[in-house]
Amino acid sequence: MTAAVKYDDVEVGQEIPPVDYPVRRVNLIMYAGASGDFNPIHWSERFAKTVGLPDVIAHGMFTMAQAGRFVSDWAGDPGAVVDLSVRFSSMVVVPDDDQGTVITVSGVVQEKQEDKRVLVALTAKCGDSRVLSRARAVVQLA
Repeated sequence: MTAAVKYDDVEVGQEIPPVDYPVRRVNLIMYAGASGDFNPIHWSERFAKTVGLPDVIAHGMFTMAQAGRFVSDWAGDPGAVVDLSVRFSSMVVVPDDDQGTVITVSGVVQEKQEDKRVLVALTAKCGDSRVLSRARAVVQLA
């Protein structure tokens, strides 16, 4: 965990550098166990293709969790995220190889609020596709 970001050190328009989150099928299986979502589109290539998907896809909530992880890591406090909202705009396709895929998350401070909170606009991409839209987090800073 990084040192806590201080509210007074943050400016509106400040960019938060992108972070890459590798995703392999084993991550989806672990997430399925933690979440209880064992839908076979998240682990069975055969099943995913029979329902018209290009391959196994990551859970939407797994993708959203990477955005939350990005902001809490930036803030230096795992409990700093007060609110997180997103729309799912594209699938994260996870091939069955050692490489998997990568979700890249970045952010921009949009607004400084009362009580040392900031609003961060998030961008999450997989390759050239934006996988989350309207992604925003309210973060409590030190």
